[in-house]
Amino acid sequence: MFNAVELKVPPLALVFLFGALMWLVSAYSRFTIALPWRSTFAVIFFTVGSAIVLAGVLTFRRMKTTVNPLTPEATTTMVTSGIYRFTRNPMYLGFFLVLVGWAIYLSNLPAFVFLPLFVWYMNRFQILPEERALGTKFSEAFTRYKRSVRRWI
Repeated sequence: MFNAVELKVPPLALVFLFGALMWLVSAYSRFTIALPWRSTFAVIFFTVGSAIVLAGVLTFRRMKTTVNPLTPEATTTMVTSGIYRFTRNPMYLGFFLVLVGWAIYLSNLPAFVFLPLFVWYMNRFQILPEERALGTKFSEAFTRYKRSVRRWI
């Protein structure tokens, strides 16, 4: 049943969906929290997250491999350089940080609940299927890479 959802929703669309859900619960929730410097911290998280996403995309482009997360089997090269030396999923990490910035900006407790849900969804329905495809395609090289570089940070 769950396999039918794997690799079906573009991660960027998920960021917008989760962001909209966070805004919606914030609009109707009374659990607002006072966060000093919230706008500053929100911009910092948004900027750092966006930069990490961009670094991941540019590294893929430089290596001339697909950026499409819905077709990991179309990958032509295993990318382990650049930001991929520090995280196996910089684009997803960057999206997460953007959502953290959004949650900080909203300053509403229920909005923060969506952050672990985003991580869970990405791990289960995006990252694990990608890793299966990369493991099949690059076998031992991918296994070594997985042992040496963390999934998120």
